[in-house]
Amino acid sequence: MGKARLVLLGKQGAGKGTQAERLSQHYKVPHISTGDAFRAAARSGSELGAKAQAYMQAGELVPDNLVVGIVKEYLADEGGDGFVLDGFPRNVPQAEALREMLGPEGLDVVVNLDVSTEEVLHRLAGRRVCQNCGATYNIYDNPPKVPGKCDICGGVVAQRADDTEEAIRLRLEIYESATAPLVEWYAKQGLLVTIDASGSPDEVASRALAAVEAALGAPHGRPGR
Repeated sequence: MGKARLVLLGKQGAGKGTQAERLSQHYKVPHISTGDAFRAAARSGSELGAKAQAYMQAGELVPDNLVVGIVKEYLADEGGDGFVLDGFPRNVPQAEALREMLGPEGLDVVVNLDVSTEEVLHRLAGRRVCQNCGATYNIYDNPPKVPGKCDICGGVVAQRADDTEEAIRLRLEIYESATAPLVEWYAKQGLLVTIDASGSPDEVASRALAAVEAALGAPHGRPGR
């Protein structure tokens, strides 16, 4: 069997980026986010990248056909031996396009990180980011040693504009309408495993790895393939 081919689903603040990175390290496959794919396309000077950049600079959602084209190019370059996809697909049409581009091998497992809205609000409303180096803190669980100052570089630590409660609730509404139907779609294909994403990153990682290993039919904790 080849390398693991995984997708992570979950609302904003569920910890997709953190858990995708851990799973990618365990299975020794790249962690591929739509952000990475967009940045790579923009750097390459490709037509798709330029078009996507124009939408993002205008503060608009990138259309599905552009997203699919960019991810397809990036997967061809980076995901040949397996991958952990984070942020794609975001809706059923994108998922159908992914199934077509992957061909007969398809996906191995889709991990749905389930977390309550209250937990997401706690995580994101408390999130603070260094404006200089990008280090992330949480004023409730992991505050900087000096309020407003980065432990690493001394830069200013502040709340992102889209981390206010109002902005978070709006993003969650968009998720429920567009992305949540993916959970049912993948469940019908027998690919979905849902795990409790509350608790520490280590606790969630342990649950995620156990669920993926069980779905792959392999003993939990086996080294990366």
